Amino acid sequence: MREIEVRLESFPTKGEFRIARGAVRAVDLVTVTIGEDGHYGRGECRPYSRYGETPELVRERILGVADQVRGGIDRIALRGLLPPGAARNAIDCALWDLEAKRSGRAAHELAGLPRPAALLTAFTLSLAAPAVMAKAAAAASDYPLLKLKLGAEGDELRLRAVRAARPDARLIVDANEGWTPDNLAEMLKACADAGVELVEQPLPAGNDEALRHMPRAVTVCADESA
Repeated sequence: MREIEVRLESFPTKGEFRIARGAVRAVDLVTVTIGEDGHYGRGECRPYSRYGETPELVRERILGVADQVRGGIDRIALRGLLPPGAARNAIDCALWDLEAKRSGRAAHELAGLPRPAALLTAFTLSLAAPAVMAKAAAAASDYPLLKLKLGAEGDELRLRAVRAARPDARLIVDANEGWTPDNLAEMLKACADAGVELVEQPLPAGNDEALRHMPRAVTVCADESA
């Protein structure tokens, strides 16, 4: 029979990390370890209050299906036990890791996918005063792609300050639902003027109708809306 361990872990951030909905000074995770035949698979998740999750609640959800995990449940059956979310993600990742270690094959091989290649990822700048974000952008000179957390009064100034500090950088923006239909056109223009390539989740989830017929000089993508 399998064994399962569930732990709460917390990792401090380097200073305060702020988005439109608030700030954090630590990242709280729930980790799951599943053992079988001397092999151990590990998965983790970050419970997100935006979706009504807390580390304690996610831990209880995982423990609520611990007997089924011990009994040998697979990833497909797991979908019928837990809804999409942090708890199911942590167990799913642990099961992938366990299968990979037991079989001696990489997870991408088990999934029938090509070997992952290196990809460029964005370095994220916390929402702050324009001068603070500009200083952070300048300090991140090793990163060619910057993601700006916006969604508050003064975003136009933040965009101009960051662009002035890093004229060489590629910029993308995440408003975290912080803009409104009334200021959306103005903000998208400010993004276009700053050379922003992508704006993520500008409006509150469920309020996307304003985007339907609005001309957009910058590509828009969904997060919370999806």
